[in-house]
Amino acid sequence: MKIVLLHDEVPPTARADELDVFVQAEAIEAVLAELGHTAVRHAFSSNLAAQVDALRALAPDLVFNLVESVGGHGGLLHLAPALLDALRIPYTGAATGPMLVTTSKVLTKQWLRAHGLPTPDWCGADPTAGPRPTLPGRFIVKAVWEEASVGLDDEAVVMAAGFSDLLRALEERSPRWGGEGFAEAYIEGREFNLSVLGGPQGPEVLPPAEIEFTDYDADKPRIVGYRAKWDNDSFEYQHTTRRFDFPAADGDLLQHLTSLARRCWTVFGLRGYARVDFRVDETGRPWILEINANPCLSPDAGFPAAAARAGLTYTCMIARILDDTMPLLTGKATASAVEASDAPPPPGQGGSGETFPRSATPLEAILSPTADNSRRPCPRSTRTTAPRI
Repeated sequence: MKIVLLHDEVPPTARADELDVFVQAEAIEAVLAELGHTAVRHAFSSNLAAQVDALRALAPDLVFNLVESVGGHGGLLHLAPALLDALRIPYTGAATGPMLVTTSKVLTKQWLRAHGLPTPDWCGADPTAGPRPTLPGRFIVKAVWEEASVGLDDEAVVMAAGFSDLLRALEERSPRWGGEGFAEAYIEGREFNLSVLGGPQGPEVLPPAEIEFTDYDADKPRIVGYRAKWDNDSFEYQHTTRRFDFPAADGDLLQHLTSLARRCWTVFGLRGYARVDFRVDETGRPWILEINANPCLSPDAGFPAAAARAGLTYTCMIARILDDTMPLLTGKATASAVEASDAPPPPGQGGSGETFPRSATPLEAILSPTADNSRRPCPRSTRTTAPRI
């Protein structure tokens, strides 16, 4: 197949997190060549008319969607799958509706609450727009739309005696990401990432990973901030590691996290690959922080690390992501998409007779070009070490 690797248009002054898309593209391009496909890279910009012309000229059989922002704005990344839907070009990963909702951390939390899934209390600048959290308390102030922990550092964790304190923190920190923010109840405890990979028998939850904060001072917030992810020379990067080995006493907790991650896949109508981030409080209760549709696929990132722990080579992981897109090429919708299409809409989404995310599931993106639908063998890997975050 001819596959276009669709990625961000990276500016000359790009940050480390923005440049990482080139690492992903290079690694995936090599795998596609190994699998016998023709790969072409293309940068997606906010000039949608130009994108229409370019994609029509490229005429791909499939797009591998690596877009993480459009014009430097994370809140616009759903425009890439939306345009591909309009052009009737199949693509990897999440469909437009699930991508839009999971990109907004607040919409994600509303959707989680609507389905009875645990997520910490939160509020935005408008106290009437969401649940009012318990005060006083400790909170973490985040961007609603930006990913890669942009603007997240120790000062993002604040004590608030009242709503005015949260409003002040939001006003002070909003310039860091140049957009809407929210304050979320800070959960003191352990942090877990659960990666989910599409498969022929449905979603497979890969081995759980726990993020360990080694040698952190007692008063230092244990968060995976921007430095922990992208600043190789920082204390946070050097002392924030990932582990996959757990004592037997954690068995019930890990099973619970796995069940919650699988339910998130179905509830949000996800496809291809995703990651669910959790905190587990001091009583052992898990809280869902975020749903990451199309998480980073750089060889040293968390998702490939979980795949490697499951015994999958990087090549096999990419082949599985491609394979989960095959229903779009054969005219068959995935079971998780069908189930998600029957779910009620989240607060503020849809109206009478409308369901979510039905309008953006593979059912509305069915294509029937000629395609090689044979399943490629997936060699198992003996690799057990996990790269850093």
